[in-house]
Amino acid sequence: MVEDIKKKCAKEAMQFIKNDTIIGLGAGTTISHLVQYIKENEHLKVKIVTPSLKTKMLCVQNGLEVLHTETIDSISVAFDGCDEVDENFFALKSGGGIHTKEKLIANMADDYILLIDSNKFVKSLTFKHPVVLEVLKDALSYVEKQVTALGGKVVARTSAAKDGLTISDDGHLLLDVYFNNVYDICQLQTDLKNICGVIETSLFTDVVTKLLITNEDGTTLLLSKDEVQ
Repeated sequence: MVEDIKKKCAKEAMQFIKNDTIIGLGAGTTISHLVQYIKENEHLKVKIVTPSLKTKMLCVQNGLEVLHTETIDSISVAFDGCDEVDENFFALKSGGGIHTKEKLIANMADDYILLIDSNKFVKSLTFKHPVVLEVLKDALSYVEKQVTALGGKVVARTSAAKDGLTISDDGHLLLDVYFNNVYDICQLQTDLKNICGVIETSLFTDVVTKLLITNEDGTTLLLSKDEVQ
């Protein structure tokens, strides 16, 4: 059932892809389905940028052209998922640890669309998932101190598959930060970014333009930030 919802969401996303454009693809199962639908449409010719090595490999395996992100300064539309997104179009990502590159692609896109199932859409972010910080190694102790002063509980990310701390694709540390009682999400984003040594956070406060929400019954709801606010 969950898999069918993700396929439905991916199929609905196809309407936003124009021929002969550059598009951005994030990571996750729904994005994998979208790759398959793009491949199956013989009349659709697009080029792709992605922050995800897994998505890149999937695209290449399906004969889709993937561009180096550093050679691109703008794209037509980008698709991604998230852990939660709220009525203000504030989104939180946690799992993949590629949020810095995801945010770069989101900012390059004319349209940044999150593909989600309805249980990820909330009135206001609950912060049951951590905010992930990508941090310079040398700044580890300093960032921990500053984040703690902001009320965050810091957990340096580790993995059973790797000895020591988990690092990003660019060699930086990943810190999971848990917050309670966040009253001003934009201010939290500003405070975290202002800490010297923090490269980026997994809070997306100003880039999401549309939400494509698929319900359990298979119906799809499109919300546009311009129309809601």
